[in-house]
Amino acid sequence: MLGASLGGLWWWAVLRLLLVPGQAGVVEGAVAAGGWGLSLLPVHAAAVRGRGPGFSAPPGG
Repeated sequence: MLGASLGGLWWWAVLRLLLVPGQAGVVEGAVAAGGWGLSLLPVHAAAVRGRGPGFSAPPGG
């Protein structure tokens, strides 16, 4: 539910910047830029388990 709310807030800011740029303010710009910046995070990256002492890489890796 939180993700949908934040997504809606981001879309509101972007549409307001596109449709009425003269009335949009700093808040809309910050929300739009922040949401776009978050989309650049490498969410596909994950920690690798087993990287402690005695860990050996798989053959060929």
